[in-house]
Amino acid sequence: MIERLMRGERDDGGEKEKQNEEKRLGDCWREIHGEDDWVGLLDPMDSLLRAELIRYGEMAQACYDGFDFDRYSKYCGSCRYPRNKFFMGLEMEAHGYDVTRYLYAASNINLPNFFRQSKWPKVWSKHANWIGYVAVSNDEMSNQLGRRDINISWRGTVTRLEWIHDLMDFLRPLSSERIPCPDPTVKVESGFMDLYTDKVPDCRYSRFSVREQILSEVKHLMERYQDEEVSITITGHSLGSALAILCAYDIAETGLHMSHDGRDVPVCVFSFSGPRVGNVRFKERLEGLGVKVLRVVNVHDVVPKTPGLVFNERVPSGLMKMAKGLPWSYSHVGVELALDHKNSPFLKDTTDPVFLNCRYHGKGRRFQLASGRDIALVNKACDFLKDHYQIPPGWRQDHNKGMIRSEDGRWIQAERPVLDDHPNYIRDHLRQLGLAH
Repeated sequence: MIERLMRGERDDGGEKEKQNEEKRLGDCWREIHGEDDWVGLLDPMDSLLRAELIRYGEMAQACYDGFDFDRYSKYCGSCRYPRNKFFMGLEMEAHGYDVTRYLYAASNINLPNFFRQSKWPKVWSKHANWIGYVAVSNDEMSNQLGRRDINISWRGTVTRLEWIHDLMDFLRPLSSERIPCPDPTVKVESGFMDLYTDKVPDCRYSRFSVREQILSEVKHLMERYQDEEVSITITGHSLGSALAILCAYDIAETGLHMSHDGRDVPVCVFSFSGPRVGNVRFKERLEGLGVKVLRVVNVHDVVPKTPGLVFNERVPSGLMKMAKGLPWSYSHVGVELALDHKNSPFLKDTTDPVFLNCRYHGKGRRFQLASGRDIALVNKACDFLKDHYQIPPGWRQDHNKGMIRSEDGRWIQAERPVLDDHPNYIRDHLRQLGLAH
């Protein structure tokens, strides 16, 4: 039995358990997505919630696996796969989602540890970076989930704190960037807002801001599936987590989560190792709009402790009240799930964040391997596993770094299909949202 678990296999009883869990998920998905703020699901850890966190964590991880980090590639900064083959290229077809939209951010803001640029003069884009995707569950997966799920996944950074120093400036009112908010005291970190709203008009990929790309696509999908039960699930890691929370707020404040018959479509964020995004008023406004946020953090990770190292939700309320007007007074949102990787028998003593690759049971309890999950996946793009498992670090590699032999026998960089930029309907949707210029 132990050997089967280590190989990610199941016996017949395990397969039956899996089928029962999938059937039950369709009945209780609202609870799993935070309808009751995950009360009673975190300690001890609910098995369905853990499975969903792993699944959405893998969808966030796909933003790293699909990104071209290679500065010697003329496609550096783009996605390595065309949209219709994204999950196939990452061997994730079983996740049951179809990518409907790629997301691009303008790379002209000061964030060198996030944006990547090719060393070559002839490149796919000089102003844009691929930053994530929008996907929707297919019919089979929707049947298992109990609803049609719209997923937005954001890429983060591969560095630890350098990007924090690049971005960390001051809190700025959301309304200053035409993001709807009736309260001018609701503020978010200035750099996060710039990344979310900036654009380059003469760039094919970033002529619309990430915000405009997101809102138009959500509107399109909400209209397409208006007669179905729908959820909006947003996920991201590190910097991507901050963008996930910001866009969840925007979707709810803009009212895009309202169905045609006036019902609220649940908006949930599964955040992995994310920083603080805004001030106390942002937290209150976000939660007042009904957005549910579950923040998964490693207690030894520094990123979730920033920005707001001095004034944050952990200091006495009286002091926070006095400091609420300061441009460096931040507060986390939602519910925190704090994990300690040192309780895991599988992982090295590292301060890097980890996803739920192992079976977490609750505070102070030891981890076990999650059923059906191959432990080798932990080291797919990192070096977290203890050495005695004999899994090499960063084992997932591109074949010959994308080089192929041409017909005349020379080694050249393989050409890639032209990336999708923006669908024809984006301007109509933006005009309907009052965002067209």
